[in-house]
Amino acid sequence: MYRKLTVYIASAVLILSSLAVQTEARINGNLKEATKSGSPVLWREPVDIASRNLFYGPGGKAHVPQGTFTFKEEDMAGTSPKFDVIDGDGVKWRVKMGVEAGPETVASRMVWAVGYFANEDYFMPLLHVEQLPRLRRGSNLVSPGNNVHNVRLKRHLKDQKKIGTWSWSKNPFTGTREWYGLRVLMAVMNNWDLKNLNNSVYRTTGEPVEDRYFVSDLGASFGPTGLTWMSRGKPAAYCNSKWIKAMSPQSIDFNVPSGPAMNYYIDVWDLTKRLNLVWLGHHIPRQHARWMGDLLARLSPQQIRDAFRAGGYSADDVEQLSKVVEQRIGELEKL
Repeated sequence: MYRKLTVYIASAVLILSSLAVQTEARINGNLKEATKSGSPVLWREPVDIASRNLFYGPGGKAHVPQGTFTFKEEDMAGTSPKFDVIDGDGVKWRVKMGVEAGPETVASRMVWAVGYFANEDYFMPLLHVEQLPRLRRGSNLVSPGNNVHNVRLKRHLKDQKKIGTWSWSKNPFTGTREWYGLRVLMAVMNNWDLKNLNNSVYRTTGEPVEDRYFVSDLGASFGPTGLTWMSRGKPAAYCNSKWIKAMSPQSIDFNVPSGPAMNYYIDVWDLTKRLNLVWLGHHIPRQHARWMGDLLARLSPQQIRDAFRAGGYSADDVEQLSKVVEQRIGELEKL
């Protein structure tokens, strides 16, 4: 009986892996067609790392959300409850509720600080929304008076448009220092949810036209190294995690993303998808990991703490999380 079950699971994994490859091929084909008129960009050298404001992030103080917000529509994509609002100036914002709001805000600043593209994210401990209906998801997070606590607001930018998603394995940057460096950065932050659907390509409307490659969903950062609902979003899970798996003279393997907790699994399809992501943390050339460490080392202790303060963390959590980030940066510098 056990042997038959093992054979069944192995066969299911092979079949589903094949389907995942076919899906990725379609994504790559669609993106190749969509990006004909744009110059692909993943990273731009940040000459001002030491002076970047990690409390306000890529949007700066000028774009901090404020004033009156009116409900527009609910977004049913992804696992976190989300909805769109319009502020008094006509700016559209996407509100994310739940445990990912704080970590995603912090991660957006870390990604942007070292030269990658990031959304203009802001954490708000209290958001009042006019004309808010009963939500299909997240209604338990709304308090009387249409108030929502501890949310992330992502600003909609009129000068860029999402044109598709991109694949980690096949993209214009595969094999480059910047591609490896981004994988290292995901490991530094314990961002384990690296599905291709969490990557976006935005085309700019200015000249020259650019197709900017984002890791657009960073909400799984600063928690465990892999999928487990019990410690999701908890600082202790990040602080106590083992992030380096193995090292050789040529490369380094990270534990991020790790395989999911086995007691979590019921869905073979989801298990297959998660196991197909583990390679992203493996076989990173030491020189590329050290390059990312050198970039991160240009951040001051205050900048790192400002990033966590921006995510609404308590003073104790800010200090503990920042020390772990600093420790990881130091380990990369020594490679």
